[in-house]
Amino acid sequence: MSPFICFATLLSSVVWGVNGINKEEENGRFLTCSITEQHMQDLSNQQLTRIPPDLSPSTQYLDLSHNNITRVSDEDLAALPDLCILELHHNPLEYISPTAFLNNSKLEVLNISYSLLKAIPDLSFPALRVLDVSSNLYGSYALGSSFKNMEFLFSLALGSPYATAVNYTDFAPVQNIPLRHLSLGYGEGLQSYESGSFTQIPSLRKVTLIMPFCERVSMFQDILKDLQRTQLESLVLVKFLPRYCNISSDPFEGLKGLRSLTNITFVDTWLYSSVFVKLIRNLLFSSLQTFTFRNITYNEDTADGIQFHGIPGYNHSVSIKAIIFDSVEHYRYKFPTINISVDLCAQLTYLKFSGSGMIISPCDLISSLPSLEVLDVSNNLLKDAGFWWHGCSYTKVFPALKQLNLSNNRFKKLSFISQKTQQMRALETLDLSSSSIELEGQCSWPSHLTNLILSNNNLGNSVFNYLSPNFRSLDLSKTGISVLTKDMLSSLPNLTHLFLSSNGLQVLPADLWAPSVEVLHVDHNAISVISQDSLKGLPGLKELKAGHEPFSCKCDSYWFVTTLDKRLLPDWPSQYTCSYPPELYGMVLEEYQPGRVACEPWIQAAIAILVTLAVVLLLSLTFYACDGAWYLKMLWVWIRVKRRSSQETERLANASFHYHAFISYSQHDSNWVDKQLAPNMEKAGFSLCIHERDFVPGDWVIDNIINCVESSYKTLFVLSQSFIQSEWCNYELFFAQHRALSIQQDSLVFILLEPIPADSLPRKFMKLRTLLRQQTYLEWPKEERKQKVFWASLKRMLQEGNKHMVMKQAAVGIADLMSDLVID
Repeated sequence: MSPFICFATLLSSVVWGVNGINKEEENGRFLTCSITEQHMQDLSNQQLTRIPPDLSPSTQYLDLSHNNITRVSDEDLAALPDLCILELHHNPLEYISPTAFLNNSKLEVLNISYSLLKAIPDLSFPALRVLDVSSNLYGSYALGSSFKNMEFLFSLALGSPYATAVNYTDFAPVQNIPLRHLSLGYGEGLQSYESGSFTQIPSLRKVTLIMPFCERVSMFQDILKDLQRTQLESLVLVKFLPRYCNISSDPFEGLKGLRSLTNITFVDTWLYSSVFVKLIRNLLFSSLQTFTFRNITYNEDTADGIQFHGIPGYNHSVSIKAIIFDSVEHYRYKFPTINISVDLCAQLTYLKFSGSGMIISPCDLISSLPSLEVLDVSNNLLKDAGFWWHGCSYTKVFPALKQLNLSNNRFKKLSFISQKTQQMRALETLDLSSSSIELEGQCSWPSHLTNLILSNNNLGNSVFNYLSPNFRSLDLSKTGISVLTKDMLSSLPNLTHLFLSSNGLQVLPADLWAPSVEVLHVDHNAISVISQDSLKGLPGLKELKAGHEPFSCKCDSYWFVTTLDKRLLPDWPSQYTCSYPPELYGMVLEEYQPGRVACEPWIQAAIAILVTLAVVLLLSLTFYACDGAWYLKMLWVWIRVKRRSSQETERLANASFHYHAFISYSQHDSNWVDKQLAPNMEKAGFSLCIHERDFVPGDWVIDNIINCVESSYKTLFVLSQSFIQSEWCNYELFFAQHRALSIQQDSLVFILLEPIPADSLPRKFMKLRTLLRQQTYLEWPKEERKQKVFWASLKRMLQEGNKHMVMKQAAVGIADLMSDLVID
């Protein structure tokens, strides 16, 4: 059987790495400053020899690590009053001015590890919470008096190859401050430790010791004894045992007295089977819950490996709930021999055995653990038959297992795995990422399995045919998917989380419909536009991650930039940049400001309608002001007359007329026409056409006017103020003038009943003004003597029509005969 680890991932204690402060803790809950991305400056690896003088005064996070800076002077950081985190590690730093941070009252994190400082800086940091001065060249761990005033200091990292002793008074300045985490050591062993030194820090919750104790077991015992007087919860031992180490005594006996200790971690160390048994023995009497080994080398230095069945008379199970083995190297590459009673792990809920080269799992042991909820065997060499080994009885198949991590192995057949998960009655989450999964056969997933991770497998679009409708969370990142359709999502009605990052998607279809989806990740694809229609089918969406896409900065992205609630985008705005058009390449999408008028079709339509209405209104006003309606009517009449004139010219070329004259007059002048004009002219033998008696009943007025004008030798206009106000008189004048031009005959006669000033004529009678200037007209005189001359002149004008009147009947007869012949 192989050694295993159970690991509790929900550790809430502060995590320190071997080389200093963990970045997660630096930005964690213990900091009060809220840092935004625009206030961060990363100047690491720039070969700088001094701190740049042109830094933005609003800088909150400044990374100057991995440069060649040797000094920090008074003025270097004076212009950065909001500075909260300063990374100066990995610089040949030799000197820091005592007043270098005088203007940085908000500084909470300072990392000056891996430098050349020959003394622990004794500086004033009123708000400092995290300080890392490890891996320097000072010769003592004694803290200066300024540490007494660091009332917020939470984490402190110390370490130097020249500091080989810990004295009682070294930590006295921090005795009354809430220091929770102390990291001590450089990797070299201490020469001496004065008992009681750690008791100077009663508030300690976590201690990291970076030093070996192979030859100084008693010193380690003294340290554990002192830590019993603190509130220690977590102990990290880095390089605890070297390669060649022979320990006869029990180095872990002091763990029994650490009643508050819940977590112990071994990092970068050798682990011997003989020492491991001693550790387990002491676990029975401790309150430890999390047991972690990271980057260890296992050496089985006992003939029968690890054998432990408990202590006679001790019937209680250990309190261990999580065991982690992360990156295990075997000194003698063979299957280790481990024989431990399962009853000792009755409370084990988390087990991780990662990076060990495992090819066959100890399935009988792990599958029968009664409380195991999380099993992580990632980053091994397991295959389908290696995890579900035929040699296992599987009498109890993971009775409480909820999460199974099989990632970074060599699993292949998805259908086989789906059938095997049917045996795991409580399984909810399965991780098969970064494997060699192949799609074949039919998958039969258990209904209780709701979360599946298949990322980093070459699956393609067909993977949707192998999924379960019960899945609520699905990770298909980097699986070669090129399209996403409505049908694909319709087969997953319960899906709430969908991860499709790093695929080949080019578009999100407008007809997507997945109302239950709350989280969608489509970043690192080839999507250039995310439209409003694409998200209408996702009404329950709460998070959309779509950064690192080749966005088109044109009107297609207008809605996404201006209207979409950016609270949906956890990676906005830094991960969203323009790729098209070329002149905007690299621009942050947030800075793209498209014109609303240019990009909103409804606004363009509204403007077009308004402009059209304005033009129509303007034309209408002009039309009205210029008597456009009358001119339109005249145009239509002209077309009719033109057509009719052409036909009549051919048909009646030699025909005569019915009347000597057609009388055009206003109704207001009818009395003069009836009592003066008609009696005098008809008494003299002239035939007159008067609309009141000669218009054909039932015919349209315009047709009557045209017929009468064409049937008359002359058209006689009785002009008066009433005439020029009459619409019909205007039609008659228009048509008669057109006829006169068509037949090239002067057929117009004007009688002026009363004076009409030329400037009083309306615009539509402008032609009449011209005619009165060019042609002779008769004026009706008031004196009776002159009236005789008037009648004589008028009769002479109409006498020329007599010869045409004689031929009238013959012409009409001939025309009718010709029409009959054409019809026949």
